[in-house]
Amino acid sequence: MNAFGGFDFAVLVLYIAAVTAWGAWLGRANRGGADYFLGSRNLPWWAVMLSVVATETSTLTFLSIPGISYLGALAFLQLALGYLVGRIVVARILLPAYYRGELSTAYALLGTRFGSVARRYASGVFMLTRLLADSVRLFATAIPLALITGWSYPISILVIGAATLIYTYYGGIRAVVWVDAVQMALYVGGGVIALLLLQGAVEGGWGTILGQASSAGKLAVIDLSASPAVAYTLWAGLVGGGFLSMASHGTDQLIVQRLLTCRDLRHSQRALIGSGVAVIVQFALFLFVGLGLWVFFEGRDFASSDEIFARFIIDEMPAGLRGLLIAGVFAAAMSSLSSSINSLASASAYDFWAPLTGRRDDRSAMIAGRFFTLLWAALLIVGAIVFIPLSRGTAAVEVALAAASMAYGGLLGAFALGVFTRRVTQTGAVVGMTLGVGTVIAIWATAREAVAWPWFVLIGLAVTVAAGSVFRRRD
Repeated sequence: MNAFGGFDFAVLVLYIAAVTAWGAWLGRANRGGADYFLGSRNLPWWAVMLSVVATETSTLTFLSIPGISYLGALAFLQLALGYLVGRIVVARILLPAYYRGELSTAYALLGTRFGSVARRYASGVFMLTRLLADSVRLFATAIPLALITGWSYPISILVIGAATLIYTYYGGIRAVVWVDAVQMALYVGGGVIALLLLQGAVEGGWGTILGQASSAGKLAVIDLSASPAVAYTLWAGLVGGGFLSMASHGTDQLIVQRLLTCRDLRHSQRALIGSGVAVIVQFALFLFVGLGLWVFFEGRDFASSDEIFARFIIDEMPAGLRGLLIAGVFAAAMSSLSSSINSLASASAYDFWAPLTGRRDDRSAMIAGRFFTLLWAALLIVGAIVFIPLSRGTAAVEVALAAASMAYGGLLGAFALGVFTRRVTQTGAVVGMTLGVGTVIAIWATAREAVAWPWFVLIGLAVTVAAGSVFRRRD
């Protein structure tokens, strides 16, 4: 068993220091809110595409996805197919609506259609959802840091959060997007390196790995089960995954903010659809890493499925390379965390602070945004620490996706009411969102064994639209 030595620490510290300094430097030209939160709307589509992928997958892909195939099969890929379908729908329907006006957040569209109450209500739902989901993501990243340093989880979480906060605070969205692009290349490269190392670590290489996985039924991708209790089926993937992607990429400020930094609608559509293809490839890469780890570790049990790949990196990789792979874990974490902090700050500044204070000038928006950057970073760190005792035996990626799915149906339903109807009132939008989100939370609390989380968005959407449609203006 190898120890995480001085050379590895040097690689890791150098990486964190370089990324933090570069990200802060990228923000040198920020003069106001449009620069800080929207990158002056002139970022290249391919960089935005990489940022979208890095933001939505992050450490949960790097650590949790291998654990899913280690314990199961390749059925998770069915969800990725639905992700692509959902992105195509958003690119065709919602993105044109965003680009028809000069919108600063995803929820400004609801404000234009319904009013300020609906805008702030939807923004508040986004904030709570993002806080829950990304606190889990931050905790997942603390696992390898705690393993290699011997630090406690709270200390590890604080170190990651502080490093990310620095460049997010100074650099704004421009730093977030460009650093994301570089960090995605690093952690995907880490997955490729793991595949190559497993070739040599297992006698017979990938021929043996695939043979044993096939015999155990772990190469199965398609599951035609019609049971709503099974999370990874073709129907749950295409329908549930499709609606989840429509909600996350069409109504979540975390993603929409990136898409609004593109030069125009066509570039934004390229970034969005291209990210769907990239996610399928990325998921496949890390699922195959999990199959290799299953053969390498001979199916042994771990306290948490998120620990499996981290343990392989720390115990089995050579010095230097081990540091680079752990840097990949940090790259994934920092990309997601920085995106979350910046999007939460932008929603706070534009959806709440500016309309409530009446201070709408660009300079004031940036100053307020930096204050909210500090606030949300602190809340995410606290949330990650709170999750520690709840984590045992749970894949963080599934917890984060389930938490997000509880709110996404209500948000998507509100946008559907706003885009496809003209007579539903603001009261209908708010009541619909409340009942949609509340219904899904009730299902999760009382019947989660009977209804798997990929169906949450569709259920929430249906309830929101049905309830909201009752409240119509009289002509």
